[in-house]
Amino acid sequence: MTEAPPPAGRIVFLATSPRVALGLLSWPAWEVLREADVVFAGDADHPHIPYVEQATGAVVALPDHSPAMAAERLLEAATPARTVVWLAEDEEFDEEMAVALGNRLVQAPASSVPDLEVLPGSYDLPGAHLLDLVDVMNRLRSPGGCPWDAEQTHASLVKYLLEEAYETVETIEDGDPLTPGPGRDALREELGDVLLQVMFHSRIAEEHESDPFSVDDVADGIVAKLIRRHPHVFGDVEVSDAEEVAANWERNKAEEKQRDSVTEGVPMSQPALALVAKLAGRVRKTGLDVPVGQPQELPDTVDELGERLLVTAIAAASEGWDPEEALRTAARRYRDRIITAEAELARG
Repeated sequence: MTEAPPPAGRIVFLATSPRVALGLLSWPAWEVLREADVVFAGDADHPHIPYVEQATGAVVALPDHSPAMAAERLLEAATPARTVVWLAEDEEFDEEMAVALGNRLVQAPASSVPDLEVLPGSYDLPGAHLLDLVDVMNRLRSPGGCPWDAEQTHASLVKYLLEEAYETVETIEDGDPLTPGPGRDALREELGDVLLQVMFHSRIAEEHESDPFSVDDVADGIVAKLIRRHPHVFGDVEVSDAEEVAANWERNKAEEKQRDSVTEGVPMSQPALALVAKLAGRVRKTGLDVPVGQPQELPDTVDELGERLLVTAIAAASEGWDPEEALRTAARRYRDRIITAEAELARG
């Protein structure tokens, strides 16, 4: 009876994510590593080597090999019935080595061609690419990084934070963020610019001598807040609609902040029209009776309202007045009247 030939050799490219904790590999990856007759790496400092060696034995590093030379070593080791594992890390090097392997194998007899396999050993979790942004920001702010980034402060970055926020709003309003194409591409870019500002401020805060906090602390804080403010999702509170959700949010927020006035937490530096709308919204939710003078009759449409505001602003500017500052001053007076109304209500 003719004896069956031994199974072909096997070369496995083990790909791992740099954003996953070192040594945290899938079970199929560990099985392949434990079965391997030899494990190669292109760099003696490959981050997974200590963990692989601890579990399976020595790893053969080829730091001085070209991609073609490394391909030769893998083919020499992948004799019949043997499994060879390559710890992938450098994408460019690995691609060149794969090409060199392919060029060799097309010329080799079919009986001597080993099986080739790419095995993902770990996967990125959603949000894992944020770690890349952390690394880049650390590099920019560290010695030897970017001189401009290194000298920035919370105060110097304020204008950029506002600018990026406004550009994002403009992109949403003027573009088409729901349809694949330029509008959606622009929104992705602008959101990245806003995210950069958050990461930049967090990195600066991490350098504080007595009270540092990092982007992880920022994330922890907003996660905890979202859970507290959504008891209908993370707790046992029942709601019937979005309006009840908003009411619960404001109530929970007031209890957390322990504020004495509904005007607290309203940034007075925001654009005057937005400031007035925010203050008026707080008043409506509380049912306060705050005098604002005799209201003019509203036009029939939002477009007509916009034109009336435009005409008023242009007329004011033609007289040398600053309509933004005029409305902001009126908004401050309105805030003071709100506080007065709250005090009178408290006195009963």
